[in-house]
Formats: sequence, C-alpha cells, structure tokens
Amino acid sequence: MSEQSGKILVVDDDTIVLRAVTEILKRAGHQVLSIDDSVEGLTASRDPSIEVVLLDIRMPNLSGMELLKAIKQARPEVEVVMMTGFATVATAVEAVKAGAYDFLTKPFQSVDEVSLTVGKALERKRLKDRTRVLEEALTAQGQFEELVGQSAQMRQVFQLVQTVSYSTATVLIQGESGTGKERVARAVHNRSPRKDRPFVAVNCSALTETLLESELFGHVKGAFTGAISNKKGLFEAAHGGSLFLDEIGDVPPATQVRLLRVLQEGEVKRVGATDSVKVDVRVIAATNVDLARAMSQGKFREDLFYRLNVIPLVLPPLRDRPDDVPLLAHHFLKRFAAKMGKQVTAISPAAMEALTLHRWPGNVRELENVMERAVVLTPHASIEIEDLPPSLRQRSAGGEVEILGLAHLPYAEAKKLSVRAFERRYLATVLERNQNNISSAARAAGLDRSNFRRLLKQHEVGRDLSDDDPGEAEAGT
Repeated sequence: MSEQSGKILVVDDDTIVLRAVTEILKRAGHQVLSIDDSVEGLTASRDPSIEVVLLDIRMPNLSGMELLKAIKQARPEVEVVMMTGFATVATAVEAVKAGAYDFLTKPFQSVDEVSLTVGKALERKRLKDRTRVLEEALTAQGQFEELVGQSAQMRQVFQLVQTVSYSTATVLIQGESGTGKERVARAVHNRSPRKDRPFVAVNCSALTETLLESELFGHVKGAFTGAISNKKGLFEAAHGGSLFLDEIGDVPPATQVRLLRVLQEGEVKRVGATDSVKVDVRVIAATNVDLARAMSQGKFREDLFYRLNVIPLVLPPLRDRPDDVPLLAHHFLKRFAAKMGKQVTAISPAAMEALTLHRWPGNVRELENVMERAVVLTPHASIEIEDLPPSLRQRSAGGEVEILGLAHLPYAEAKKLSVRAFERRYLATVLERNQNNISSAARAAGLDRSNFRRLLKQHEVGRDLSDDDPGEAEAGT
C-alpha cells in the first residue's frame, strides 16, 4: 500500500451499500475488510492494522452506536466514520460525542464524499500516530531538559555530557550560532556535583575590554572612572559552581592573559587590587569561532586554548541532523502552545516536509523562532504549511534550490521528499492554469476527477476549493 492508502473496515448489514462502499475504497487504493454482521465487525476491529472503520448506525444484534463505543474503548486511536439513512442532528451529536470522526448520510452525495472522508480520517489517524511517537521520543530523552535530539550525532553529545559532568575538567563547546551551546553547558552543570551551586553565564563578545575584565574579575573602588565601590567579579560569584564563558573566541588578547592566570592558579585579582582571591570554579567555554585559525592569525593564545580544550565537545549544525527536525519542531510546538494557551497539537505532513527541507542557517534558534511564529498565527489545531514563513514555503515548492536543500539527506529520503515536492508543485500549477476548475485541471493532467481531487487533498493543494467553486460552476460540474 502507498502512504496515502490504509486498511479500512466497513461494517453494514445492507449488502448493496457494503459492496458499493467497498468498491469505492478499493478504487481509492485502500485495503478493505467488508463485514455484514456487527458482532463479527467488533471482533475484526481489534486487528491492530485497521486504521479507519465505517459503521452503519442501524444494525441488528449490536447497533452502530454500541459498536462505536466498544471500538473506541478498546482502540481509541482508531478513527470511526458513521453511516446512516436516517440522519438527525441529535444522532450526529451523539456519535461525535462518542468519538466518531465524521458522519455520512445515505444515499451519499457522491463517490468522492466517501473516499475523501475516509482519506481525511486516515490522515488524522496517522497525524496523531506521528505526534504520539514524537511525544514518546521526547519523554524518553527528557532528562536532558532543553537538549532535544535522537540522531546519532546528538546521542554522542548526550553520552559525552553524562560522562564529563562528574569531573572538574574545563569543557570547550564548539558549534555554530544557535546550536544550543549554553543549553549543553547548563546540562553539564546540572549533572555535576556542583548542581546546587551557582551557574553563572557571560557573553564575552557583548562587552568592551574594560567592562569584560570588571565583570569577570571584579574591581576595587577607584580602579577606573565610575568604580565608586568594590565589586565582586563573576569568578567569585560562581565560587563552588560553574562559569560559562560564551563566545570565548572574542576575548581581547590582554584579557586572555588574565584569564589564563586564573585557570592556572585558581585565583583571581580584582582590577586595581594588589592581592588575589582563591576561587573554586569549573569553567565551561563556548565559541562559534574557528580557534585553530584564530591561533594561526595571532588572535587567540595557544596556551589558553589548551587550557580550555581539556574536554572538547562539538555541536553539529541542524542541517547535518535532519532527523532531529520533527522532534525539535514538536518540542517547540508543545512549549509555545502551552505558553499561549492554544490547542495546537500537531504539524501537518506538508508543513513538516517544508521544515525538513529547510537548511536552517540559524540552527535550532531559527527553528524555535519559526515554531513560535507558527503557533501565534495558526487558526488550526495543527500547524499548516501556510503558517510557516514564505522562505520555507518557497523552498518546499522551489526548483533547483530544492535539490541543494536535499543534498544533506540520505538518497532514499531525498528522493521521497523530492517526489512529493514535485507532485505538489505540478498540481498547484495545473490548477492555476485552469483557473481553479478541478474538472478542467484533471483533464489536462490526464487523470479522472476523483483521483485528481484525492491528490489535491493528499498534498494540501487548493484546500479552500469546494464543489461549488466558481470554476466548477462555470463548467456546470
């Protein structure tokens, strides 16, 4: 079966309707199990491969409503569509309250109505399955707080964090901006014997040389203009704990000398002071600068580098671990939905494909911002592709640029995403050239109308069109 097809159970004591629905669903590519007895239908519904069930409401022995409740109790993940020739609002409300996904009235309006409803139910079921898998993956590695990933690269990072946490050795974290270097530093601290002592962080690139030295080492009254009292530095503030020196590659040469002395001697001298103070601090440094190049250019001291690089830890960029994108996206979705009080619980396949294709030059921080924006903007229960920034939507529908965006993936995965992107791009173009007239577009594509509509639904193209759209009305279809 293809990704868009599934195993469907149809239960109806009317053999004519049963055969018709079965034929409709088989033509749509589904594997169908047809049963004309409600008790046998209950037994068949326990098959774990059944994803969607269609039930007639009025059946002998066990009514469709009773069968619905029994199925949802045993297998709440299965989507159930009810069918009846005696529809009332009260019956429909009762069915939905009991867990039914949708309600079809017999005789059906069209062949498309049945296949599209089942297709939507199947998509919903699989979307919930994917969400559950991501939730389980997040729970399984939740001990690393904000560090999220299941790729081989991140598993190595997690293992190294666990291994080095209990030592007092200096750690040098290297990685591009936005890869989560401070989160790694906090994870190291929180797993160390120093976890109940201070974790102090400073961005070395955000301060001038004078201010940086004052922040790191402290100063005495009168040491410089504006020094109106004695002040402890961050090394003293972090005594017994950890000091995180972010962007260590931007530290000026003179400050590097003083920093080297602190690491060697374990004592700090405030700016303007004559005596030193002993400090017990574990230093964790981070940089996005190539320190080897900086040393060759004379911008970074070699002796300081080796003092800092006792335990090197390299964070991979997000483009090198695309398998982590769904997990991270769901993590941020969950966080921002809770923060904003919105009932957004999933990410549509098209939106997830666009997220996976993106190269993420801003790494995890960029993905975090994209997901926050999407949660704010979406009016849906799931993130749709139109909720993403234009740059991501264009990448997903692009031409040659798309191939460049796939080069970091394994061949099979890249081919799969490329075919999907082509199909969506093709459908959108054919639809546009035929003024959104589905019948005309289907003829131009050499497909029958029902299959063309099914492809539109699968790829979320023309989602706002309906059977009475202007183009259809003009064609008299």
